[in-house]
Amino acid sequence: MTPEHATAAADSGSASPDILETIWRGFAESSSLDLANLVLGIIGVVLMIRRSLWAFPIGLVAVSVQGVLFWRAKFPADAVLQIFFFVTLAWGWRHWVRDRGDAPELPVTTLSWRGRLMTLGLAAIAMVVWVFTFGRWAGAAMPWRDAFIASFSVAAQVLQARKNIENWPLWLVVNAVAVASYWDAELAFTTFLYAVYFVLALTGWRAWSRAKKMQGAVA
Repeated sequence: MTPEHATAAADSGSASPDILETIWRGFAESSSLDLANLVLGIIGVVLMIRRSLWAFPIGLVAVSVQGVLFWRAKFPADAVLQIFFFVTLAWGWRHWVRDRGDAPELPVTTLSWRGRLMTLGLAAIAMVVWVFTFGRWAGAAMPWRDAFIASFSVAAQVLQARKNIENWPLWLVVNAVAVASYWDAELAFTTFLYAVYFVLALTGWRAWSRAKKMQGAVA
């Protein structure tokens, strides 16, 4: 979302009609690139929920568009982060295809407790590093919030590329923090978008859980 949209959202009141008006205004004032980013992002997540390989090319285009938007909005750290997402998606695409063997698809897997703790620990360390490097350089208004969303999004993206089911609860936490943060900042349009992603993450968790149970039944 561009700074102009953020300003428009922040100027809205807290009553429900004003919130709905702000969300609608966010759509109406979005550029074609903004709308493309939104549509591609939602389609990419829906395809990932369905465990479709098409999620990867769509995701590659989506993060490329997102990177351009962040760069234009003068958020260089977030723009650079999209490069990491691009590389992770490309690797995940290769992993899902190459390592499935003769099976129709790569199976959904779970991490051990050690793997979960390592993931959370590495994400926490990355968050601290982000605050004292990119956070200071970019002069972020809420560096810890931004660092949490960035670091744990990276962790979730890696788990998703590995087809670990734990990516979905991690996305749920990231999106919940984003919803609360942007709601507190009175950015209704951005809050709405992350609320959509929250619901999609919950749907993805349930869908992959069912798929894993079916894998166990077949095995």
